[in-house]
Amino acid sequence: EQRPGRRRRAPRSAWELLPRVAPELTEWAAFFASGARKRAAAEAGLPGAATGREADDLLRDVETFFRLVVQLLALPPRIAQPQLAPPAPTD
Repeated sequence: EQRPGRRRRAPRSAWELLPRVAPELTEWAAFFASGARKRAAAEAGLPGAATGREADDLLRDVETFFRLVVQLLALPPRIAQPQLAPPAPTD
């Protein structure tokens, strides 16, 4: 319970918000949140931020998570297609 005049701290990431809106995904949220430092290091281009094996494992976990979310949302399965820019007009 909150005291009058005090506000609840806003979530800093989607992984903090996810358990509030989908409690069944709490473990996944914790898993992905735990990799935030490694992700930040990889995005910064730091050498050795992740091994090839770690990257492969993470990709498999992301695919599993994605399939679970699709099932929970009752969405038809489809493969994401990259959005391509329209061709430039020719004169």
